[in-house]
Amino acid sequence: MPDFIIKKRIKNPIWVGISEAAILVGVQDKTIRRAIKEEDSGLKFQIIRDRYSVDLQSLINYMNKNTKLRNKLLENGLGQYVDKWAD
Repeated sequence: MPDFIIKKRIKNPIWVGISEAAILVGVQDKTIRRAIKEEDSGLKFQIIRDRYSVDLQSLINYMNKNTKLRNKLLENGLGQYVDKWAD
């Protein structure tokens, strides 16, 4: 099974809204909201004008922390396209 955990620090992070984040990783909005509430999730977020934005790098790392979420990422999210990406 591939390891998608990002270990390199990214200079210009990509911030996405909760709905976009859920679509990108193949889960429901409430999964992202639950992760934001968990203090030890490692999910980085910011609030701008009462709207949450999630750091894409931390989101992918969070999804890879447990098998169920990793499988959703691989089957329904961005992970389903990884083998088709060119270097």
